[in-house]
Amino acid sequence: MPIVVRIDVQLAKRKMSVGEFAERVGITPANVAVLKNGRAKAVRFSTLEAMCRVLGCQPGDLLEWVADDDADAETADQAGTLSP
Repeated sequence: MPIVVRIDVQLAKRKMSVGEFAERVGITPANVAVLKNGRAKAVRFSTLEAMCRVLGCQPGDLLEWVADDDADAETADQAGTLSP
């Protein structure tokens, strides 16, 4: 999946447990695990806002886009056809 969730990095920086984080955000520890493991299909903006508020960070600190191999190949092909 090209979107990587970095909640674990932010939790480690703050020495905060998943349980404390979940309670302060207002979601279950199971839902935190779903987010951390990349199994979530969507995140509500209100949840993302609460996560950023609790962790004192920006959305970009929690979410990162990483190109997969197929996307890289397609982008390279498109760039090649557009080059002079």
